[in-house]
Amino acid sequence: MLSGFMVFLLALPLSLGIAKASGFPPAMGVLTAMVGGIFTSFFNVGKLTIKGPAAGLITVCSAAIIEYGGTESGWPVVCAIIVVMAAIQIISGFLKVGSLSDFFPHSAVHGMLAAIGIIIIAKQIPVLLGDDPSIYKGEGPIELLMDIPRFVINAHWHIAIVGLIALAIMFTLPMLKINFVKKIPAPMVVLLIAIPLSIYWHFEQTEASYSLVHIGDFWGSVRLNADFSHITEMTFWKYVFMFYFVSSLESLLTVKAIDGLDPYKRVSDYNGDLKAQGAGNMLSGLLGGLPMISEVVRSGANVNFGAKTKWSNFFHGIFLLLAMVLIIPVIELIPNAALAAMLIFAGYRLASPKEFVHTYHIGKEQLAIFITTIMVTLVEDLLLGIAAGILVKVIFHLFNGASLRNFFKVKHTVEKKSEGDYVIKVEEAAIFSNLISFKNALSDLPAASHIRVDLSATTLVDHSFMSFITHFQRRYNDEGGNFELVGLDKHKSFSDHPLSTKKAVAVK
Repeated sequence: MLSGFMVFLLALPLSLGIAKASGFPPAMGVLTAMVGGIFTSFFNVGKLTIKGPAAGLITVCSAAIIEYGGTESGWPVVCAIIVVMAAIQIISGFLKVGSLSDFFPHSAVHGMLAAIGIIIIAKQIPVLLGDDPSIYKGEGPIELLMDIPRFVINAHWHIAIVGLIALAIMFTLPMLKINFVKKIPAPMVVLLIAIPLSIYWHFEQTEASYSLVHIGDFWGSVRLNADFSHITEMTFWKYVFMFYFVSSLESLLTVKAIDGLDPYKRVSDYNGDLKAQGAGNMLSGLLGGLPMISEVVRSGANVNFGAKTKWSNFFHGIFLLLAMVLIIPVIELIPNAALAAMLIFAGYRLASPKEFVHTYHIGKEQLAIFITTIMVTLVEDLLLGIAAGILVKVIFHLFNGASLRNFFKVKHTVEKKSEGDYVIKVEEAAIFSNLISFKNALSDLPAASHIRVDLSATTLVDHSFMSFITHFQRRYNDEGGNFELVGLDKHKSFSDHPLSTKKAVAVK
């Protein structure tokens, strides 16, 4: 309950900001987090993940809202898109599609997330400065970044000061090494300063309506809001699959990451989590909410706050419910510039310089995939961006000796030396696209065995394969097994990073 309360303090302002940036009524972000907390906790979800709206889906949501004419007319249509997407997620869970997250190369996925971070920053800078929304309406991310000098010139400085103070808090508070300060959610500190400033400067009376959060009749707006009248159109289905791809992939990656932080070393059922996410999205979309995922920032905070079970997610939803019953007048005193600061910080975490440096250290080819994904996403959209990243990866693998015949099925043999002693010999290329078939081969072996994976006959072992096999080795050995990785001594690494791509050196 304590952890759930601390996550609630983080989730309330972030949910409001994500909804507003997505083109939804702000309180619908809170509704989404309420459903994600209270409703999905009764399913087979990841033990420590927090379900709610995510900054990573802002770009898809806002594009869909604009496509259908803005918030008033577009919101109900996008809700219907979310409901249809949710049905596909539920079906995918029963079809055990959760493992398909392993298909996407890490650098392309991280490039997609970094591009989302840049887009969030670009869209929130004018909000942070208190600019009139009419001066940047309809601009894409590159145009918004080019227009930063104009936004500064047109800033409303009372609003901008609140936004800049909030931004400073978001960046500096996590850097402080004082233990009790590290336990305080930075967004809550922002609200404790921003709300009094908005009262002191009389924002309600002196600034335009766009400067403050507007909730209105929240409980009157919670009804069946989905409009399915456009379901026969190609545009409708384009967004269905964009939502499905981005939300499912980001959520599954978060569940995998939080499993790695679980002090009890529990492994989540990815397909069960996907079903729960689909059920939550269906209810959220029907009632007017945003799409939800297992959100990484709140989930990570949940672990740090000492959560032990999925009921911290439930209590975070309960506290959000109480907030919407008891303190809506206080919520409506929050400056939107403060929410923009929180979202800029979230965007920065996705696209920080450390991500570029880390990717470069893994290998120059990984940086090429990463940057290609970012650039195509910024110029076009998320699906084309991830597709471009995968295409660069495929070209790279073909150039380095991978053959098309084992692109989707790893060539391997399993030899049983004795009871509980196995050798898996892998040949040709061990890469992202055939990782799923190799993962299935490992799952067929009994637990707590001695397993040696021999890669000496491989021509190429890529970063995605190395990341998976290393993570699997650590987990398998923690559970009482003896997992060894051998046969890479004659391979040349593409960088000094232990998980870099490795290519067999030709014998002269």
